[in-house]
Formats: sequence, structure tokens, C-alpha cells
Amino acid sequence: MDRKTKRLLLLVASCSVTGVILGGTTSWAESTLCLQADKVTNECLTQSPTQKTVEGMSTGLLAGAGAAFGVAWNVRHHED
Repeated sequence: MDRKTKRLLLLVASCSVTGVILGGTTSWAESTLCLQADKVTNECLTQSPTQKTVEGMSTGLLAGAGAAFGVAWNVRHHED
């Protein structure tokens, strides 16, 4: 692997991990706040906090990887 490919993989991996952490934390906090609200909705009671956290993590993974590829594409086109 050349140096540029390694840098791209490192960028994608680090942005993806950051997205997973932020997405999972945000979804977990949102579900916790939902259960502590003064008026709890049916949606809040029927959705599992674990499922909501996993959904947030997967969304964060896609967002992080997409952001990394977007940055890499932008840098590549500015170097040419």
C-alpha cells in the first residue's frame, strides 16, 4: 500500500470511530431524556434504548465514513 492509501484508510477509520461514538452517545442520551420527560410518549415507551443506540451508532458510522471520503475527495481535487 502506498502512503496516500494508508492515510485515506486512517482518515476513514478515525472519522468512522468518532461517528460511532458520537452517534451512539447522542441516541443513548436522547432515549434517556425521553424516559425522564414529564409527558412520556408511546414511541418513547415502545422503542428499546439499546436499539435506538445501535441505530445512532450505525448512522454515525455512515456519516463519519462519508465525511472522510468527502474530505479526501475535496483534498484530491484541490491538489490537481
